[in-house]
Amino acid sequence: MTELLQQDLKHVWHPFTQHQLWPGDEPIIIERAEGNWLVDTEGRRYLDGVSSLWCNVHGHRKRELDEALEEQLGRVAHSTMLGLSNVPAIELAAKLAAIAPEGLTKVFYSDSGSTAVEVALKMAYQYQQLAGRPKKRRLAALVDAYHGDTLGSVSVGGMSLFHARFRDLVFPVERVPVSLAAVERLFTDRATELAAFVVEPLVQGAAGMLLQPPGWLKAVEQLCRKHDVLLVCDEVATGFGRTGTMFAVEQEEVRPDFLCLAKGLTGGYLPLAATLTTQRVFEAFLGSAAEQKTFFHGHTYTGNPLACAVALANLELFEKEHTLERMQPAMKALAEGLEPIAALPNVAEVRRCGFMVGIELEGYVAAERTGFEVCRAARKHGVLLRPLGDVVVLMPPLSLTVDEAKLLTRTVCACIQAL
Repeated sequence: MTELLQQDLKHVWHPFTQHQLWPGDEPIIIERAEGNWLVDTEGRRYLDGVSSLWCNVHGHRKRELDEALEEQLGRVAHSTMLGLSNVPAIELAAKLAAIAPEGLTKVFYSDSGSTAVEVALKMAYQYQQLAGRPKKRRLAALVDAYHGDTLGSVSVGGMSLFHARFRDLVFPVERVPVSLAAVERLFTDRATELAAFVVEPLVQGAAGMLLQPPGWLKAVEQLCRKHDVLLVCDEVATGFGRTGTMFAVEQEEVRPDFLCLAKGLTGGYLPLAATLTTQRVFEAFLGSAAEQKTFFHGHTYTGNPLACAVALANLELFEKEHTLERMQPAMKALAEGLEPIAALPNVAEVRRCGFMVGIELEGYVAAERTGFEVCRAARKHGVLLRPLGDVVVLMPPLSLTVDEAKLLTRTVCACIQAL
């Protein structure tokens, strides 16, 4: 055991990790990266098959992103946005407003997907109070939803594995399945009490890449408009090209009241999140100091100049390199490589939307950690993955090549077959 690993085992508490099992899971320590590949302290190379937890976009050590970070370091690393502003934060807000669905003109910065959702929930709640609808105090969300790990986002989360333990700490939420009839029934019965409906558009990521039926999201938007319920679209996982378009809502021409962004916002370089909303929502918060309509919420690193500078460079790369067009051949190769996997007898279903893939295994018990064992086997083929229970997740960077897409699916197929 190396000295680094000994120190890790002694001092580091990893997220979503059972540490009684961790020492036997053949821990890997990443030292550096090149493009779509990670390199460990032993010099072994691994294809980054989950974009370093769904956030890397253009690959690691991307020259333009490195340069944007270094250039901003020569100016200022951080200054508060409480009573001040900074150049990259202003420029990024204008850029996000330009590429987001029409009407989303106001940008509130935070530092993670959880906080982006938390901001939207608090804004939606306060907006309804300020707009003269004090009875609209409840929130609605989907069954098996995941919106982060701060207590507000845990409240709207619906996955018992992650959230059941904390139910006494959080507020109650109206919960519905991905059923238009169920949503319509809820709105008909409870719309006078509902402030907002929170959804992951097109794909419920942490639930196992569960896909919504075509047209469902658009119909939900129409119901929200009809019943004056604010629509919060959590694009922390689906944003920045993951579904094949810049934002998932574009595929059904949905214009939410709130758009929550993080993960790929900086290309996977630095923590940064943004909650976009409308002028209508923003104006409800305007008033005198005595009225106390202010949105009393903030973060120390809100609008961090380093992160905003890298985010701007990330968005420029989308345009300069035509990322959404260039990813199409690899996306096609990925889809083709999944076909033999779907035919395997121990695979229940393969779900894909763009570069978001969930391969659901069947016939195993949770205690066997079958999804994890597939991912551990993949390491020996030079591929790094992370499962969601018995769902093997593939979410590579958008810079994936055709050959890498073939390696990724070929490896997963071989590892599942070997179970």
